[in-house]
Amino acid sequence: MLRPARDSDRDLVLPWRNHPGVRAVSLTTHEIQPAEHAAWWARRSDDVLIYEEDGVPAGVVIFNGNTWSFYLDVEGLGRRLLPAWMRLEKEAVEHAFGPRGLDTLGGETLADNTQVLALHRRFGFRETRRYERLVDGVPKTVVWTERSK
Repeated sequence: MLRPARDSDRDLVLPWRNHPGVRAVSLTTHEIQPAEHAAWWARRSDDVLIYEEDGVPAGVVIFNGNTWSFYLDVEGLGRRLLPAWMRLEKEAVEHAFGPRGLDTLGGETLADNTQVLALHRRFGFRETRRYERLVDGVPKTVVWTERSK
């Protein structure tokens, strides 16, 4: 289930974002400090949804216009990570084309994050372009995937 983020979620999601597995596939890989996270949350919390797995917060979906991103509580989900990824993506797509009223939804994924690219394909996203982007000073190939309503 997706629900709007609450102020009480702010400190809960920071360790999820800072998990080494999440940072390794993110467009910024440094460990985010609490002050940086609090400033981001103050600017963006209206764009954040919390994914709950069996009533327990387990992930984050962030919308920015018709662009989205997400991450999960890798540590907390353990072996349930893959099914949670699939449920989160399904619910995020439904939310984007339902309550958010979007006609297209797209996002950036590092080219070497083949698992997420495969997941996006499974949910009807298609690759529309590749480009280089500096990720913490290192050039990386980014894949833009997009899906229409």
